[in-house]
Formats: sequence, structure tokens, C-alpha cells
Amino acid sequence: MAAGAEAPAIDAPDRATDFPARHELNETDTVNRLPTPVRALETDDPAELLRFALASFGRGPVAIATLTGIRGGAARALGAHVVIAADGGHAGFVSGGCVEAAVATEAMLAMAEGRDRTVAYGEGSPFFDIVLPCGGGITVAIHVLRDVEAIDCVLRCLEARRPAALRYSPQTQALTCAPVPERAGWDGTGFLSVYRPVTRLMISGRSIEAQALARLAACAGYDILVLDPARAIHAIEGMADAHTAIAVLHHDPDAELPVLLKALQSPGFYIGAMGSMKAHRARVERLRDQGIAEADIARIKAPIGMFGPTRDASSLAISVLADVAAARLTRFA
Repeated sequence: MAAGAEAPAIDAPDRATDFPARHELNETDTVNRLPTPVRALETDDPAELLRFALASFGRGPVAIATLTGIRGGAARALGAHVVIAADGGHAGFVSGGCVEAAVATEAMLAMAEGRDRTVAYGEGSPFFDIVLPCGGGITVAIHVLRDVEAIDCVLRCLEARRPAALRYSPQTQALTCAPVPERAGWDGTGFLSVYRPVTRLMISGRSIEAQALARLAACAGYDILVLDPARAIHAIEGMADAHTAIAVLHHDPDAELPVLLKALQSPGFYIGAMGSMKAHRARVERLRDQGIAEADIARIKAPIGMFGPTRDASSLAISVLADVAAARLTRFA
């Protein structure tokens, strides 16, 4: 099934939970007795959301709502989550903030019923009072957690800087670990959510630009490694992986050369070097003299950054971080 397709209908037996039973109440009565949804954590980081699910599961029932279908425009990508605890505390986003409380209410109803459900919002939805500002529509699959084994598996992979995936099957109401696909979406047996390690940013160079970039990247939640010039080569060799960007911010061509040579041997998704176009032409000649292939030299983004020329450290840092984010989106979207 193509990404963006609608979820299969859910048809599975009721499952008991610790959530207060609905008994003979109709759904309106049940809604009135539910806790008021409250945002417990302001984040859309997948690892933080899964950790929130683990912690909440230790205290009672938990549901995970996943964005499984998009009609028209949407604020979030397929696979985005909201995690909802039995007390109404929730974290995450499947839209821009306009439907999350409604999703939390539906999730609490699902926990009360002990049964998964699928809900549509916006275009094509029965909820005429909930309109998405983007004008599109979304479908959200709500899964009541039976165990946390698959979530724990994903978190272990991310801690080891390995990508991971979860497959949700509406037919069996099960959440399991799965081989990692290129992107989130439906396959023949369920919906696949993809998780990737946090971006690692290696910064080489004792410069004011390097300091500014490190500060800005920290605000973005990147895993930052400011390389010691004496150990930069060993650090790149041992810690640069496919989810690593390397920013070479030297003013000394002789100091940057060994760093670039090692960076080009790494699987990093982004390698950028500071300097003018004239400086880069000289850099290319030095790399050719070292026997570096043209295809490898072409991996270097130089002058580094999304825009320029910049004339101050803060502007350069913004330009570099935007370029890294765009490169990651292109590589892993």
C-alpha cells in the first residue's frame, strides 16, 4: 500500500486494560468522565516520545497515535506520533497543534474500550468542527499498547546510533520491530514508522565560526563534537557514521587538509569547508595532488553553508546549520 493511503479497517477482539471500564455508558457519557487532555511534554523528538511512552506505561495504560494518512497538505510527516497516558497527559504532534487534544480524547476512549481505532480529521472527516489550517486532511491510527518490547527495541537501536522501524498492524492490533524501509508508509502488512539517530555534527577548527556553530547546533538538539586538532583524525575515523555531518572551519589550509582527507573516507552525509571560491579552487588542487577522486572531491560543500557570503560568525553558523538540515532531509526523507 502506498504511503499516504488510508488505514485498513480495524477488526479485532476487545482487550482488557487497567483503564476505567465503560460498562453501559454511551460514548458521550464516557468522554465526560475522561480526564482533561493536558500536554505533558513539549517535544516532537521521536526518541523522547518513545521514552515518555515507556515511563507512562509503568504507571498505567498508554496509547500511541500515529499519522498514517495525509490528504492534501499537512504540518507533519507520515509516522509522526502523539503518545497519550491514561491520565490525559500527552506528548508529540500529528499536526500543528490543532487536533492533538482531540486525538488524546480518542486515545483515552480507545484505552477505555481496550481496542485500537482509526480517526480522520480535516478533509473527509466526520468532525466538521475540527478544520485543519492547511486545508487538508489526516488519518491517525491509535494503538493501545499491550507491551513495550518493540519500543524498547527501537530505543536500544537509537542509543547505538542505528536506524530502526516499527510496524503497526491494524488487523492484529500489534506493534513490532521491523526491517528499516527507506521512508515511513504502508506496506502489505501494516504501517511502518522509521526512526533515525540524532544528527551528529563534527566541527573542526579553532575559530569563532566553530564556536558559534557549536552553540547554535546545541539549541537544535544535535549531537555535537568539537574536534581537538590533535585528535580530529581519530575522532572522525571512530565516530563519523551515516548520520554525521562534518563542518571544517579552518582558516589555515594546511590544518584543514588532513581533516578533509579523513572526512572523505567517512560515510558522513555532509562535508562542508569554509572559505571563498578562490580558496576552494586551491583546496581542490591540493586534494587532487593527494590522489583524491573527483567524485569524492565533489562531496565537499564549499563555500560551506546554504547562503553567503556571510560576514560574521553567527550568520555563517545559521547558514551551515540550515545546509546540514536540508542535506539530512534530502538524504533521509
